[in-house]
Amino acid sequence: MSRPLKLALAGVGAFGTKHLDGLRAIDGVEVVSLVGHDLGKTKSAAYKYGIAHATTQLSDSLALPQVDAVILCTPTPLHAGQAMQCLKAGKHVQVEIPLADSLADAKAVAALAAQSGLVAMCGHTRRFNPSHQYVHQETLAGRFSLQHMDVQTYFFRRSNMNALGQPRSWTDHLLWHHAAHTVDLFAYQTGGEVVQANAVQGPVHPELGIAMDMSIQLKSSTGAICTLALSFNNDGPLGSFFRYIGDTATYIARYDDLYNGKEEKIDVSNVDVSMNGIELQDREFIAAIREGREPNASVAKVLPCYRVLHQLEQQLLA
Repeated sequence: MSRPLKLALAGVGAFGTKHLDGLRAIDGVEVVSLVGHDLGKTKSAAYKYGIAHATTQLSDSLALPQVDAVILCTPTPLHAGQAMQCLKAGKHVQVEIPLADSLADAKAVAALAAQSGLVAMCGHTRRFNPSHQYVHQETLAGRFSLQHMDVQTYFFRRSNMNALGQPRSWTDHLLWHHAAHTVDLFAYQTGGEVVQANAVQGPVHPELGIAMDMSIQLKSSTGAICTLALSFNNDGPLGSFFRYIGDTATYIARYDDLYNGKEEKIDVSNVDVSMNGIELQDREFIAAIREGREPNASVAKVLPCYRVLHQLEQQLLA
């Protein structure tokens, strides 16, 4: 049996905790270092999860020779720089979505990843949720062809709070974070490339400095289209909901769960080894390291998404 893969994890917020919970279910993996902004809270989380080393500095974790790989769940503005910091230290890296908040930074990470030969992956979780995997498998088998993806991404976030209701030190963004999920998934599910992309946005929030509402249209080289509505103004229900309208069926995906167009639940429990999309994402990262291969959602594979986001940003700034 191969030795345990030793990981460092940076970020002890909502998504860092989800990764820690997911990693507990994976054999042959040990989180040996935890990085957080607040040392007291980081030590507390490290104690809870049985992690020996806690620090406020990513460089401290990267200096540990036993660390093979890093999972980054830190604020979006830090993603690209920290991903490159990990690669330069010789560590495999998985960075949570988005890879970057600019195309230039995304391309810089991709270039360094290609040069390093290390596994570099981005947390485009929708590729791994059992609900979306089911639709992907139906498409590959020729039983379903996507015609229209209709997506609602709705949150109530009129103040700078995270998913746990705690104050954020940075500002989230509908385009570079939340739209990234759908732009990448649309191309992935159609098997084509985005050939048309249009966006409009509503008023900019006076304090947050971001648009709170946005509408995006996409067209794939396959002919399929996507309609995406995003809002930080919606007072429930919250989350992202995907309606796949195809030539043979309609599917509604709500995170890991899937329904048909009549709201009848579809059993996706046998799609993969778990019903937890974050865990499945981490399993792919670890398997790619062990097998010396490119992972699904590698930095190279998701880079086209960030090209589209850049194009949309230029429209919105015009």
